[in-house]
Amino acid sequence: MFEDSLIESGNRLKTHRGRMAAISFGLQAILVGVLVLIPLLITEALPKQQLTTFLVAPPPPPPPPPPAAPVHIVRQVQTDIVNNQLRTPTRIPQKVQMIKEDAAPPMQGVMGGVVGGVPGGSAGGVIGSIVSSTNVKAPTVAAPQRIRVSSGVSTGNLIRKITPQYPSIARTAHISGSVILEAEISKEGDVVNLHVIGGPPLLRQAAIDAVKQWKYRPYLLNGEPVVVDTQVTVIFSLGG
Repeated sequence: MFEDSLIESGNRLKTHRGRMAAISFGLQAILVGVLVLIPLLITEALPKQQLTTFLVAPPPPPPPPPPAAPVHIVRQVQTDIVNNQLRTPTRIPQKVQMIKEDAAPPMQGVMGGVVGGVPGGSAGGVIGSIVSSTNVKAPTVAAPQRIRVSSGVSTGNLIRKITPQYPSIARTAHISGSVILEAEISKEGDVVNLHVIGGPPLLRQAAIDAVKQWKYRPYLLNGEPVVVDTQVTVIFSLGG
């Protein structure tokens, strides 16, 4: 009885398992078919902007760069002569060339006479005899008749000095200072020409009147007296 029950249950289990397997295979087949058909039935629209981008022709490539200008290589020749003058070389040459000069021609003269000449002739021919017989004097440079000396040199040659009279108006106004004069001293040492360069106006005439009476020792150049241009400064002081 127990065996029958086992046998019967075994047959039922086999039948039930076979049906479940068939149903499972069928469902899987249907699911696979649905998954395959869905992409075919439902199509996804492509984006319009992307399609427009694909349809527009790409821009042309940029033009090639212009060809480079040919480069001219200038070779500088090294020389030791600059502005027709020989400069100091910057490097020691590997080979030094020796310059050979032509030997001087031998003298054709003989003792006691000249070959091809005449007895009693002189060296250099006619021109040589004229030059040797003529005494050439060196040109003399004329000494200048007028020179300019500094005020210190002219003061050293001063032998008579007249003190200027202080103007009463300038003294009352307490005006002092120095009057600078341009003076011309003759060959005899006299003041012959005066020009005012600067100084207080109230003191200028008194300075001119005094300097006109001054006496200088003649200035000698190469032993000869010359006219001298110089400056004279007259100082006016209230205390002195």
